[in-house]
Amino acid sequence: MSASNTILIVDDDADIHRLLAAALAGENYSIQDAYDGLQALSLLETTPFDLVITDIRMPGLDGLELSRRIRALRPATKVLVMTAESTPASVISALRNEALGYFSKPFSLEAVTDMVARALSTPASHGDIEVLSAIPHWISLQLRCKLEVADRLILFVREMGTDLSPDEREDVGAAFRELLMNAIEHGGHSDPSKTVRVDYVRTAKSMIYKIWDPGEGFSLDDLPHAAISNSPDAPYEHMEVREKLGLRAGGFGILLTRNLVDELIYNQKGNEVLLIKYVKKPGETERH
Repeated sequence: MSASNTILIVDDDADIHRLLAAALAGENYSIQDAYDGLQALSLLETTPFDLVITDIRMPGLDGLELSRRIRALRPATKVLVMTAESTPASVISALRNEALGYFSKPFSLEAVTDMVARALSTPASHGDIEVLSAIPHWISLQLRCKLEVADRLILFVREMGTDLSPDEREDVGAAFRELLMNAIEHGGHSDPSKTVRVDYVRTAKSMIYKIWDPGEGFSLDDLPHAAISNSPDAPYEHMEVREKLGLRAGGFGILLTRNLVDELIYNQKGNEVLLIKYVKKPGETERH
């Protein structure tokens, strides 16, 4: 990274400024500080920044409204949103305002360093994620078939699982990413003119993710490029098929996903899938 990578940190908590400065100290970034949204907006009116990292809850002008104004004032500026109180409504608002990432406090320094590097290296784009429905218990998104969109969306998906343990959130996130990557790559052929639809449905006892892609579908019995088709004595046989087809390394998505969530259900055509994770209430026993 060059010194031209300028970052504005916006938070009313001085400790957060110190923490983020420490996390990013080893990189060649130029960092400025603002302690509320109005101060940040004033700086942005005169100075362009490559990246803004903003808290949501601040006096005067909150981070979500700041994100909206940044999109209008400085469309090329990328935004990462952080919060101590994540809600589906704030996640959706951040998506609507085209934030590149969203994370909760407390956070690890390593995670923030990685997220900032990804944000700065991601090409600026608009309209990759369209919000079709914003009801907290039923969220619908339409995504352009670009692999980098999957990495971007996973940051938001993890924030929807507030009732899950940290390990469960990571498992659901990993499973969702694999299925979405498959939908974009195989169903949409990584063609940005095509779209994938994602629905998140929250019931009293489960979290359901539905992914639809524009492809012709597939049969689970005919996937030579996927690990699920390997014989027990040849666990990596599919890798040769993927190499011949020019596909990215991998192919473990379906096999991995089945072990990370409670249910995985495909439609007959094979271009729609439901990923289901049961949510246990405190004191509730494990499902069998």
